[in-house]
Amino acid sequence: MWHFTCITIVTFFQIASGLNNFDVPALYQITEPLTHGECPSWDSRNNLLYFVDIQKGQIYSYNYTNKELTSIILNGSVAPVVQSKSDPNLLIVGLDRSIVAVKWDRENGNYTSKTLVTVAEDKPDSTMNDGKADRRGRIWFGTMDYDADTKNHPDKGSLYKVTKNSVSTPQPVITPVNVSNGMAWNKANNKFYYIDSPTRQIFEYDYDDVKGEISNRRVVFDLRDYNLTASPDGMTIDVDDNLWVALFGGGSVIKVNPKTGQLLNRYPIPAECVTSVMWGGPELDILFVTTSKLRLSDEEILKQPGAGCVFALTNLGTKGFPVFEADLIDSI
Repeated sequence: MWHFTCITIVTFFQIASGLNNFDVPALYQITEPLTHGECPSWDSRNNLLYFVDIQKGQIYSYNYTNKELTSIILNGSVAPVVQSKSDPNLLIVGLDRSIVAVKWDRENGNYTSKTLVTVAEDKPDSTMNDGKADRRGRIWFGTMDYDADTKNHPDKGSLYKVTKNSVSTPQPVITPVNVSNGMAWNKANNKFYYIDSPTRQIFEYDYDDVKGEISNRRVVFDLRDYNLTASPDGMTIDVDDNLWVALFGGGSVIKVNPKTGQLLNRYPIPAECVTSVMWGGPELDILFVTTSKLRLSDEEILKQPGAGCVFALTNLGTKGFPVFEADLIDSI
């Protein structure tokens, strides 16, 4: 049997006062609303949380120590953000349909950028969506398409893989897909988990770490089996190999055991459109949660003022792994 867990919602005043000692899961709001928050990524080297406001082309940096929030704006739709192994200030970013290297000097707020490659030249309405690096520094990133007339996502997207030796020629790994989204690798690094959101399923593949290849797709979780009407979005994994999945349209994060297909728990978030999750904090035991207010009416936003905010969910009894870093380029 799965559980819907009640959580303590912590105010800005309590955060500032250090009143954060709870024995039950607690939720902290750490930003004001964004339009479409996404792609959280924890930087252990700088003690920072990166995330984006996709439509505004804005990359944010949240300093966990001093709570300082800074940002830069790129010209386009931005997602994902992947840290670079060679330089703690070098980010590999999806910008519209391109992979771009961004060197961000957070001291003075300046940045330089260089486009590495553009994909899906025959699909001009496509954009990058979710993406991560694997343990060997390869980047896996997905695309999606959106039909404004039908408000649907036609199956024109793909999941790509790019390596240091193939920066200019990313290889499609899964195609076609509708909305390429969450991905994760298990602790043994022999399983790969993947979400194509409109399917409302989580897929598991056998994973060859040396070759960076996936095979033998199977469904390990189907939201319809639990009458969940939302769409799975971003995803991460904990040290116990349980998956944590953002539910877009479901106002919650779920915890899933992919070995059994069991829904273990559901954590409410005060925003209907939950977009992604990522472990972070000094002990990697804080689950950062991004949300969106995109396409919500003014009336809907009044009813859920947390829509678009970034939250931190604590006291969950587990933690995650350090984020893998990209090994594509050394500098720009």
